[in-house]
Amino acid sequence: MPTPVNVAVVYYSATGTVSTIAKAVTKDAEAAGAQVRLRKVAELAPRAAVASNPAWAEHAEATADIPEVTPDDMVWADAVIFGTPTRYGNVSAQLKQFLDTLGGLWQAGQLADKVYSGFTASSTAHGGQESTLLALYNTIHHFGGILVPPGYTDASKFVDGNPYGTSHVSGQGDIPVGTQTLTAARVQTERVVKFTRALKAGLAAENAES
Repeated sequence: MPTPVNVAVVYYSATGTVSTIAKAVTKDAEAAGAQVRLRKVAELAPRAAVASNPAWAEHAEATADIPEVTPDDMVWADAVIFGTPTRYGNVSAQLKQFLDTLGGLWQAGQLADKVYSGFTASSTAHGGQESTLLALYNTIHHFGGILVPPGYTDASKFVDGNPYGTSHVSGQGDIPVGTQTLTAARVQTERVVKFTRALKAGLAAENAES
């Protein structure tokens, strides 16, 4: 029987692009045999700001039923796949706010030895996708986490070209998530589940022998 794997997909999305990828990652992880929790981070923007953008307001309403992430989801997970739009080459304030609440778990060592990976979206091809993922991964180093990026481990990665994680160019929200992005998400997610399962099984075997 395969080693059970718990995957938390934790994301922020304003108008829906990152949310679409997050849902695809969730399905891919489930198809790979993982137990999955899809969780959004809390919105920090004022209601007036959200309401001023029809796409933002519509997406907020459409995803109202998705639970907000809690620190318990991080403890439960064997692997965490984070999603965030680029914000000036960095992660969104909403995701950063959640990460900043995890100090207690970090001090207790409860964020270490888990697998982590990430995905992102930007308006343009040079809108900060790589720097956003690298900034996110700096946090993982502090966690003592194990990074599993997609790399160039599948022929499709030479098409989308991003070894750091799945990324999508959304334009002004008028470029929908398509086959290339969905393929990248599947390759990355399957890799995360594969190596999380191997790591978990290996650690369990080592502990049984000691």
